[in-house]
Amino acid sequence: MSINRVPLLDLAAQNGPLKNEILAAVERVFDSGKFIMGPFVEKFEKEVAGYLNSNFALGVSSGTDALVLALMSLGVGQGDAVITTTFSFFATGGAISRVGARPYFADIEKDTYNICPMSTEKAINKAANDGYKVKAIIPVHLYGQCADMDNIMSIATKYDLYVIEDAAQAIGSCCMYNGEVRQAGTIGHIGCFSFFPSKNLGCLGDGGLVTSQDETIHDKMKLLRTHGARPKYYHAEIGGNFRLDAVQAEVLSVKLPHLQKWHDGRKNNAKKYRQLFAKSGLIEMGFVSLPIERYPNVDNGHIYNQFMLRVQKRDELRTFLSGKNIGNEVYYPVPFHLQKCFADLRYEKGDCPEAESAATQLIAIPVYPELTIEQMQYVVDSIKEFFEKEN
Repeated sequence: MSINRVPLLDLAAQNGPLKNEILAAVERVFDSGKFIMGPFVEKFEKEVAGYLNSNFALGVSSGTDALVLALMSLGVGQGDAVITTTFSFFATGGAISRVGARPYFADIEKDTYNICPMSTEKAINKAANDGYKVKAIIPVHLYGQCADMDNIMSIATKYDLYVIEDAAQAIGSCCMYNGEVRQAGTIGHIGCFSFFPSKNLGCLGDGGLVTSQDETIHDKMKLLRTHGARPKYYHAEIGGNFRLDAVQAEVLSVKLPHLQKWHDGRKNNAKKYRQLFAKSGLIEMGFVSLPIERYPNVDNGHIYNQFMLRVQKRDELRTFLSGKNIGNEVYYPVPFHLQKCFADLRYEKGDCPEAESAATQLIAIPVYPELTIEQMQYVVDSIKEFFEKEN
């Protein structure tokens, strides 16, 4: 079989086999006339809470709104500081500013690219010295692998802080916490998830989820999700419109039973990539570094929302791969502390060196479950071809 194109993601390959089930789900909602909130959303919330082993789960309008709602529910606002990684999708940092708080950015670990606990504690002390009341830490479980939650939670306990887990890329990912296997989004005070179509569990548009193990926090988020109204038209607090559409909830109910199969597909492809790259010689020659698994002995220790390579001449490689019709992407080219919109925070280049280095060297290659071994071989062969030409 001749391969001449490998997309970064092929949603048609995943959604196609479920087309009839998905269309039937949409038709059920259509026939019911219950498009906002209601039984379809409640059903999905129960199903996903069971999957996550979470006491409570609340469907919301997006992963971004999940973060905003989480911060609002914990009373984070003007005069407060929140510590988070400088290396993530923009929503993580932007949500903090949107509620009026001041973000303080921590550097990342060199190997996992997740938030560095040591840098987190330094950021807490800096924020306090600057006169802010530090209220929370937002660790991000980046690329489908949990952050170092043992150390993050220990730091949070030391400074009496809330922990909001940004698990947008990590639904179903597991880690060891206090000697037990735990799911992403169930360790801190609140977990935030995204169902953007490219995620391991994606809907047909925007959608998200917040989880909590505390009934009081859950109840507060439930109130704020619908403009702080209880009952309707009686507003105890100012909330927002953070509701998950019934159509998206019912589509997610169709897809949720397939999620572990899709996780397994990504994990198997990651394993095959490791074998192919080992045979290629690219690793021992120092041209390519593969993802590090923090929890190699834990099921779903890494669910590979992305498969990230660390490479030399990253931008030149991207151009070469695109010319070979191989999908690739940079997650993320500019850390938060160097973004123009955060210039008033007065960070400088060199403040988070590990993130700055990763931003110039990381590249995502296709890892979606439906990839064939021939497609993966084509990807690896093309990367080898590039480095042979360059060296």
